[in-house]
Amino acid sequence: MTTTENQTVRLDFDATSGVATLTLAMPKVNRIDAAFGVGLSQALDWAQSQDGLTGIIIDTAHDDFCVGADLDTLFPERDASALLERVRSLGALYRRLETLGVPVVAALTGSALGGGYELALACHHRIALDDARIQVGLPEVTLGVLPGAGGTQRLPRLIGIQAGLDVILQGKILRAPKAKAAGLIDALASDRDALRAAALAFIAANAGAQQPWDRKGRMPGPRPGSADARNLFMAACGMLEKKTAGAYAAPRVALATVQEGLAVRFDRALEIEARAFVELAISDQAKDMIRTLWFHRNAVKKHADLPRAESDDIQKVSVLGAGMMGAGLAFVCAKAGYDVVLRDINPETIETARAHCAAQAAKLKHLDDEARSALLGRINATVDLEPVRGSDLIIEAVFEDIDLKHKVIEEAEPLLAPGGIWASNTSALPIGDLAKVSRDRGQFIGQHYFSPVEKMELLEIVVGAETNESALARSLAFSRRIGKLPIVVGDGYGFYTTRVFSAYILEGAQLVAEGHDPVLVEWAAKSAGMVVAPLQVFDEVTLTLGTKAVTMGRKYGRDLDTEGVALVESLVAAGRKGKAAGAGFYEYADGRRRGLWKGLADLAKGPPAHSSVELLRDRLLGIQALEAARAVAEGVIMRRRDAEVGAIFGIGFAPGTGGPLSYIDRMGAKAFVERMDAFADQHGNRWAVPRELRTMADSGDTFFPPV
Repeated sequence: MTTTENQTVRLDFDATSGVATLTLAMPKVNRIDAAFGVGLSQALDWAQSQDGLTGIIIDTAHDDFCVGADLDTLFPERDASALLERVRSLGALYRRLETLGVPVVAALTGSALGGGYELALACHHRIALDDARIQVGLPEVTLGVLPGAGGTQRLPRLIGIQAGLDVILQGKILRAPKAKAAGLIDALASDRDALRAAALAFIAANAGAQQPWDRKGRMPGPRPGSADARNLFMAACGMLEKKTAGAYAAPRVALATVQEGLAVRFDRALEIEARAFVELAISDQAKDMIRTLWFHRNAVKKHADLPRAESDDIQKVSVLGAGMMGAGLAFVCAKAGYDVVLRDINPETIETARAHCAAQAAKLKHLDDEARSALLGRINATVDLEPVRGSDLIIEAVFEDIDLKHKVIEEAEPLLAPGGIWASNTSALPIGDLAKVSRDRGQFIGQHYFSPVEKMELLEIVVGAETNESALARSLAFSRRIGKLPIVVGDGYGFYTTRVFSAYILEGAQLVAEGHDPVLVEWAAKSAGMVVAPLQVFDEVTLTLGTKAVTMGRKYGRDLDTEGVALVESLVAAGRKGKAAGAGFYEYADGRRRGLWKGLADLAKGPPAHSSVELLRDRLLGIQALEAARAVAEGVIMRRRDAEVGAIFGIGFAPGTGGPLSYIDRMGAKAFVERMDAFADQHGNRWAVPRELRTMADSGDTFFPPV
């Protein structure tokens, strides 16, 4: 065995089999940067210099195969020529790999994402461990770019146009077993020894291997340029427009790149892809998305600049209130290994919660019956209060009524273990007000979860004026164990996410009340990039919840006397309470939307003097961004990254903007303030700009460093 290494790759050559093994071994993690390209190129030189070379295996020394592009380098890049040269260089390197004249096998003992999976695609065969923890895919469009190292051209040629587009346009990531079924991986192996044996067997049986796109023959599915292929691309265009309303450049450009690339020879197709990648990568949208969806999200995930608990000392968790949220919380905690007490005073609610938890456990296909039974066995669902005794953490998840919550606190808080934490899952009530009846306000904190809690990643942790650092640190440790993405905000009515979300849906109602076409209102929101349109999501959370929030907001001094609020109250009075009631802004049949209710026009005050998609977009995004700026000014948002992550992952604020503060930065604080002042002149004080934002406008400051 001959062994050598460089800064990227450890190189081994077995003269007996003629197989060279290139083990990616960059410091800490394998990522694609300048060193990666130099190191892999040297490794290929070395492999080709070996007498009797019959094939190459590429594997990894790390948990991951390769995590993809180095975003630290890509993010600040605005020089199109320099970036194009780097992309072309990587493309040429991958092209060299697949045209060496010997078979190359990717041994995926860890995840391969983005450029890492594109490296695997440039190999002739891909074998992965049969392990659901291993993921492969091309998630680039979720960061505002597209696969730039051959992914848009190799994958459709490998698995067909439709299947390839399904992965590329959605930024899909698949776990190894599903990736094998979809054709992204060629084979699965039970362990590392079996994987290597399979790789050696492929090399022995496929001397002189060539990629499908370098051989004559048809790719799977319709032939590029055929009527079927044209119909497929037209359908994809329609579906993409319906889903994104043109708010995102990356999937649109990716679709065009696939279509254009499949019409030409492969090397020319790679040039088309490289230019498209650069076009997107230097765009404002990509910069804003990468900043928030990568850098800010990772900082939040790592709890950067936040206190850390000395140990994860929470063992027993009790959840009070067994509705959908409480049941979901109990399941999530039990799944993370906690012993859980789920308590409710209603036996029927308890039975429903048990059924919900069982249904959730049944979805965990990677668990066997014994493991599912053990998970459910960790949940003690009961109407009795005594089992709560000794809990290290109690999460209160009862109805949003301060008197009820006070009663529950007084009843159950004495059952906490010494030093235990009381967490309220309130979505709006100030933690300071709830803690007035607490025996230990230092251990009282807000933990605002989002529904459905089994799927929604965000957790809004609310720190009261008297909450101590230990309670925060331990809550953060708990959030990590249950797999949540925690933002930490200050206290006040509605905290952060509820304030921004309420502003959004109430502005949607206000626009309808002013006489703007409801269809146009919904389309404007979608075309702005909002994940869900305001009237649709208002129906889903129920209009009754909206009216209760309005009543509560008035108690806390919110100015909510608008035509939109009056319209919502009229709908509720008429029995149109939302989706669950079968009628709201929309009509429903069998639980499915059947179009906006035509009677909305009768509740409007008349056609507005001016209406356009652009105007409605400005108002729907502007009112949310303004509320976010107020939260910063008031100290509710203590870390600006939390405003962006909270808005996007909690309430579906337009991801393509990077978040509400990024939206202001991109428009410019001066232009934004002028726009808000114009709205204030027309529509009143709810558009008033905080003094701090006006100061930013005067000075030219931004929330985030320009890039």
